[in-house]
Amino acid sequence: MNKPKVLTLLLLVIGLTLIGAVAIFASAAKPAITIRKVEPQTVLYTIHRGGYEQTGSAIGKLFALAGQNRIQPQGPIYYVYLNNPNQVSSEHWLTEIRIPVGKDALKIAGTLGEMTDVKSLPAMEMAVAVKPQGLADPSPIYTALYTWAVKQGYMVSGSPREVFLTNAMSGNYAQMKTEIMLGVQKFTSNKD
Repeated sequence: MNKPKVLTLLLLVIGLTLIGAVAIFASAAKPAITIRKVEPQTVLYTIHRGGYEQTGSAIGKLFALAGQNRIQPQGPIYYVYLNNPNQVSSEHWLTEIRIPVGKDALKIAGTLGEMTDVKSLPAMEMAVAVKPQGLADPSPIYTALYTWAVKQGYMVSGSPREVFLTNAMSGNYAQMKTEIMLGVQKFTSNKD
């Protein structure tokens, strides 16, 4: 191939890459937000300290623990953020990694150790937005969710969570598609 054709092809690839990156950033800045009721569920969970790239072994151990106890996972993995990732370095991030399981798993609650257990969660209304594959920094989505919730008359209740719609064990957060969720309650004023 001659140099002008190679240069044209290279410029085309760079242009398409930039267009894709701009589209991902634009969709993150103004994500579609919906309200969804999450039904009550039982979860097997563990508390993890560290960044995404270190969660694969914790997730593997959680699935192994489920298998050892004949507990069948019933949904995708999700993380609940126990501290703000924007305020602490990634080695100090605290997350509760959860796997939805059947209610029969409650029979082993309290027997799995200090940082791992089974618990029941109540039904909740959640504000939900999708983090697309290819987006490394979800901050614009979180900002949009919190802003939207307040403008719509909701109070945020509880820690944000992220449901992994692609393999969470890969450790490459930018390549994961997730749903970012905030527990919300409609704000009501008590006037006497």
